Amino acid sequence: MIEAFLHGFILAIGLILPLGAQNVFVLNQGASQPTFIKSLPVVITAGLSDTALIVIAVLGLSVIVFEIPWIVGAVYLIGFVFLIFMGWRIWQDSSELRSDYDKANIWKQVTFALSASLLNPHALLDTIGVIGTGSLIYHGSAKWSYMLACVLVSWLWFVTLALAGRYLKAVDATGRFIRVLNRVSALMIWSVASYFCWKIIQLCLGRN
Repeated sequence: MIEAFLHGFILAIGLILPLGAQNVFVLNQGASQPTFIKSLPVVITAGLSDTALIVIAVLGLSVIVFEIPWIVGAVYLIGFVFLIFMGWRIWQDSSELRSDYDKANIWKQVTFALSASLLNPHALLDTIGVIGTGSLIYHGSAKWSYMLACVLVSWLWFVTLALAGRYLKAVDATGRFIRVLNRVSALMIWSVASYFCWKIIQLCLGRN
């Protein structure tokens, strides 16, 4: 069980650390909300979304999904459109930092966090493709231990991001660092969108 827990913990850390739409949104909410409590709707939504994806993946959906080519193609297509939109939103937020986030009510926060989590191809492919596949070597209590470790990392990371946003707000009153971070993140997101576009073309041509 300990080996399975460590495997899940280390794997989840490696998957969740890179900047993406979900991470950037949680970080920005931590920086834009007046208190940490106000950013909790986003943290909880992102955590619950990741938990659901991890549980579904570990229970075996990953095997089913990657056996059906049209589902893979749909994930890439939805992901491409979503990433183009997310990149544009994040780039726009760089020109007038946090103006949109400050006005967002709790339902807008939750809705955007849900879209950044469930329409994010990175989250889908990481959880279903990597975490789900990694769980296949475990059975019984070891599999539950592996899954718990992945879920724990996800929640700890989102709380950390929100707190990091609060710290950035305190030390960077001008918002210059977050503005640069958003621009870099937008470019990274568009580069991933280009990769998904290429995968769609390959699938249309009948290549793996």
